Amino acid sequence: MEEKKNMINGGDVLVKCLLQENVRYMFGIPGGQFLKMYDAVYRWGREKGINTVLFRHEQAAAHAADAYARVTNTPGVCFGTVGPGATHLVPGVGAAWADNIPVIAIVPQVNSKFEDSFTLQGGLDQLTMFKPITKYQKSIREIEKIPDAVHKVFREATSGRPRPVLLEIYEDAFLAEIEEDKIPIISSDRYRAIAKPAIDNELIKKSLDLLLNAEKPLIISGGGVARAEAWNELQEFAEYLQIPVITSISGVGTISNKSKCSVGVTLGSIATSASQVDVILALGCKFSFTMAHGAEPFWKDSQKLIQVDIDPSIIGRNKPIELGIVGDCKLFLKQILEEVKKTQKIEKREWLEHQIELKQRRDSTYIKKGSKDKIPIFPQRMIKDVLEFIDEDTILIVDGGDIQAFAYEQIDIYKQRKPLSTLSAIGMGHLGTSVGYGIGAKLAKPDKQVVSISGDGSFMINIQDLETAARLGLKNLIFCVGNNSCWGMIKSGQRYTVKKRYIDVDLPGFDYGKCAEGFGCYGEQVTDPNEIKPALERAKNSNKPAVIDVKIQFATPEITKLMSSIGAM
Repeated sequence: MEEKKNMINGGDVLVKCLLQENVRYMFGIPGGQFLKMYDAVYRWGREKGINTVLFRHEQAAAHAADAYARVTNTPGVCFGTVGPGATHLVPGVGAAWADNIPVIAIVPQVNSKFEDSFTLQGGLDQLTMFKPITKYQKSIREIEKIPDAVHKVFREATSGRPRPVLLEIYEDAFLAEIEEDKIPIISSDRYRAIAKPAIDNELIKKSLDLLLNAEKPLIISGGGVARAEAWNELQEFAEYLQIPVITSISGVGTISNKSKCSVGVTLGSIATSASQVDVILALGCKFSFTMAHGAEPFWKDSQKLIQVDIDPSIIGRNKPIELGIVGDCKLFLKQILEEVKKTQKIEKREWLEHQIELKQRRDSTYIKKGSKDKIPIFPQRMIKDVLEFIDEDTILIVDGGDIQAFAYEQIDIYKQRKPLSTLSAIGMGHLGTSVGYGIGAKLAKPDKQVVSISGDGSFMINIQDLETAARLGLKNLIFCVGNNSCWGMIKSGQRYTVKKRYIDVDLPGFDYGKCAEGFGCYGEQVTDPNEIKPALERAKNSNKPAVIDVKIQFATPEITKLMSSIGAM
């Protein structure tokens, strides 16, 4: 008698492949073409360690996958059903694309027999729609091609410059069946390179020579240092030569604020003396708007720039280079550390002391503003109290326009920021990440406190997924909303560029604390600055996701004024 074959469907195959990639969560909303995938998770997937997380909007689900990837340094997975579900993913995937985050977006496609037949949700060219915001797109119709397709999207998402990818699977592949032992699922180390290529030692020597002969060098640590997990090497190198370090937004936490070499975050930290720098070592950092595009009047074209990046297309963008190095930041720092220890130690102590003095002056100004008891509450006071309240290893989300600028003015003053623990959708300038990021980060690191700082405008964009946070029973997840009843950054623009002709920037009064209670969260509103920390403590102890609505006054951050004055924002 012939032995009965063990047959599995396309949903089983996809889940098996994702488990092989150590995927624990898939963030999204169900759709008809995904029924086989969901059934595989229900029948056996949960026991093996993978689960779906139901959201109320796919955009927030994509943000959750993005946050999961940022804090774990592994790909996050999101999905949306064919047509409208896929279109809803676009904003979240786009935000991840702009910040070089490896997100795997999975969407189904209608059954081939319904192509060009005006079927429900059909007729959308999803690959073309996602092409501008994904590094790679793959579409398959046959069940036997699922494993290879999963391998390809994970390889593309994680190799070189990490970015989102799209996997589209026709319903045909989900419905088909195949013998289980004929599915070629292999481990990641057998289909993609894990080790990074070494950097030519002549480039290492040239880089070191430029830095040793500089009078006023500066290191900029970007997201490439974070993704390469090169923070220990960075700090050791900087401290060995006593070179000041600033970080980009994506690089926050890559050098401890307890290090003497740490002099701040982004251009706002060194704006008064950036033009004095003679040699810059930019590690995994774009010269974007947060760095004033590397241009005059802050920077000088005469500065010698050593730029290290895993992506050759970044090197020399916006600012001319003296030396461009394509490579992994961790390997570069390991190699240059090894080389510098062979040479005579030449410290840049005097220049570093000057930068430390400037930082101390800046910090004292921010602390002074943040200590005021005025009502309505100064936004600086809200930021200061939140940053003083949070745990040392808190995952901090910063979402919004001007409130984001206020946050980064003080972010390295009070508590140490750990690597991979500060989340902002900075590249796209995207708003509305708070709730999705909060859920994704909390599921990735359930033992960590997760705190979000946002403006009222940005918080409202994905407020519906407070219900998701409550349903999941997430604790010590706190959303602190700076409520100034306006779109602050745009109002600031109208204030300084069109003589206060305000239009479509003022919002009606709204109590986000009461709204949160309606979703099953803890919530309260704060109007007295001395009640901010007690409210945060109550939120922490509520055993629920919590929203603290802080009524702040409309104000414009100094960096916003500065950048607006030169047309850099």
